[in-house]
Amino acid sequence: MKIKFLACTALAVAALSMPAKADKLDDIIGSGTLRCAVVLDFPPMGSRDAQNNPVGFDVDYCNDLAKALGVTAEIVETPFPERIPALMSGRVDVGVASTSDTLERAKTVGFSVPYFAFEMAVTANTKSGVTSFETMKGKTVGATAGTYEAIALENQVKQWGTGEFRPYQTQADVFLALSQGQLDATVSTSTVAQANLKSGSFQNIAVVGKAPFDIDYVSLFTNRDEYGLINYLNLFVNHQVRSGRYKELYEKWVGGEAPNLTAPGVYR
Repeated sequence: MKIKFLACTALAVAALSMPAKADKLDDIIGSGTLRCAVVLDFPPMGSRDAQNNPVGFDVDYCNDLAKALGVTAEIVETPFPERIPALMSGRVDVGVASTSDTLERAKTVGFSVPYFAFEMAVTANTKSGVTSFETMKGKTVGATAGTYEAIALENQVKQWGTGEFRPYQTQADVFLALSQGQLDATVSTSTVAQANLKSGSFQNIAVVGKAPFDIDYVSLFTNRDEYGLINYLNLFVNHQVRSGRYKELYEKWVGGEAPNLTAPGVYR
């Protein structure tokens, strides 16, 4: 019994003497830098100004998060398909990149509660004859590969059994193809549709209506086993809403009434 007691005591002492494992939250604070994956061809969420500086809702959101942590923000330009690979390879600490919180993605990364919500809009080439979502049937359509709207639109084309879906690398590629008549129509977030229309960079396009897809809730993300950081991100989103900062950023970059971030009957 004495030997057993001494052995247990030795194990307890050894456990207490082991240094505590620092988590990602501690690492970020200790490094003094927060590296955010941000998509910069997705206005008004992310883009570059005339001086080539990153700007947009997601850029400001990353800066706010860094300020709350007491560190400096580093914006890492990350195309849509590279958002999760950038995290997994260690190039970034968190994603502030308009990323849909799908169950499939949640097998790989850990999501916060939603920090933004998108409605879907149909934008068409003015010569295509597309005047609504229903009239897209049988047409050549496309969207940015890997996005919520691309997945939904490709599935819709398969259900229709007619027409063609084309994936593109960036939003700019989609709207350029649309402007040049290579696509008849696309589905994107209403924010992106209006921003591209107002930019004047793409001719022969018009927003013709809404797409009957679910609201796209997007979340911050990090490594799925970093519970301390995920908890912090959840509380940060909560404070952004409570403080009025979320509405302030929405008015600055989008305009109008900020959408509710809670799914009816689910979040309280």
